[in-house]
Amino acid sequence: MKYLKKVDSAVYDIIRKEDKRLSTTLMMIPSENYASRAVEEAVGSKFGDKYAEGYPQKRYYQGQRNADMLELLVIDRAKALFGVPHVNVQPYSGSPANLAVYNALLQPGDTILGLSLAFGGHLTHGASASATSKFFHSVQYSLDDAGMINFSEIESLVKKHKPKIIVAGTTAYPRFLDWKRFSQIADKSGAYLMADIAHLSGLIAAGAYPSPVPYVHIVTTTTHKTLRGPRGAMIMVTDKGLKKDALLSDKIDKSVFPGLQGGPHLNTIAGIGVALHEANTTRFKKYGKQVIQNAKTLASELLKYNFTLVAGGTDSHLILIDLSNKKLLGNTVAEALEYVGIVANKNSVPYDKNPPFYPSGLRIGTPGITSRDMGKREVKIIAKVIHKTVEAVYTHKIKTLKKDSLEKKKSVRRLLIKGTEELRALRSIILELCQQFPLCDTY
Repeated sequence: MKYLKKVDSAVYDIIRKEDKRLSTTLMMIPSENYASRAVEEAVGSKFGDKYAEGYPQKRYYQGQRNADMLELLVIDRAKALFGVPHVNVQPYSGSPANLAVYNALLQPGDTILGLSLAFGGHLTHGASASATSKFFHSVQYSLDDAGMINFSEIESLVKKHKPKIIVAGTTAYPRFLDWKRFSQIADKSGAYLMADIAHLSGLIAAGAYPSPVPYVHIVTTTTHKTLRGPRGAMIMVTDKGLKKDALLSDKIDKSVFPGLQGGPHLNTIAGIGVALHEANTTRFKKYGKQVIQNAKTLASELLKYNFTLVAGGTDSHLILIDLSNKKLLGNTVAEALEYVGIVANKNSVPYDKNPPFYPSGLRIGTPGITSRDMGKREVKIIAKVIHKTVEAVYTHKIKTLKKDSLEKKKSVRRLLIKGTEELRALRSIILELCQQFPLCDTY
């Protein structure tokens, strides 16, 4: 970054600080990962300067020969990797991709059925805070008492509300999604079935997680997370989707452009192409399987330390921990873990009685540490550090129980800022892991 350093030292310094943070902490937020240097170079290419409104061979600007060549290549790679007949690689991110599907197939006021945000769904699956519930009638399904998708409730809601689109997708659900069961319900009702695999696309590409493609009409996904690409998105139309509606591909494309977007970000599309190329390798397939194995190991170890896991464990890349029995809030534990060098995120759990900013849960995942080639041994160390961190914070909390509420909060805050001898020792363990498994240019 010699030019950046010379031109804008302030931005350069912040980027260097972020590089240091990443190299000295463990990225364990399930939706975050490391893109390869090759992906980064593609995203930083001169394609970032080019407008390309429209689609290959049908653009509104001149100078598109290379743009067309690039987009067609990336589309072909996505079609081959996921086994679909049509892909749109232009959505700027996952939320616009989902909105593009709704815009293509719904009229204002039509009904969407999606998983509730409070139970592990996404904002764009019809959450009340999202525009998707402002323009469309949103009905939300939930999880049962065991923390599993409540298909009986889904069947009842479909029968009552007759949604035009059913969304099968999650952001904080650790178990396999039963695509076939979703399909049976959608087919019976005549609804479109959309799979949002933003969290899962890399695992699916690696053959480590079941693909929804044979069962659904439309698939949306981001291109970072487990796929390890840049911050973009794709919309895929399946053979089943085209059988239901022969014009489905055209409707989706017109909804993306000119319906919601102008010119695509060709540099991002270039990065997506590189990520898809990397995902079609033996090394990536091994990586995807190891992500899930690491998550299962982490879940097993946490259970030994008496952590409560939503749905009892995981089949995927993430774990959702209910901290109620630990007598600590998710935000407190997330901050404490960040101090020792483990970056996870606070998260609501099913039937959470606490507000979203002070929830009872913690969401943690293994894509990032697996990208650094960590395995079973390292995961066991991480689980022990998590346990010891929670123990240390709870012990400090107990010591301050006699203090008034405000002073108690200040005391815990001081702990998280300054640490203790025990927390500093745990931080050293994580730093040593980071040094043993450094960030590298290729993953």
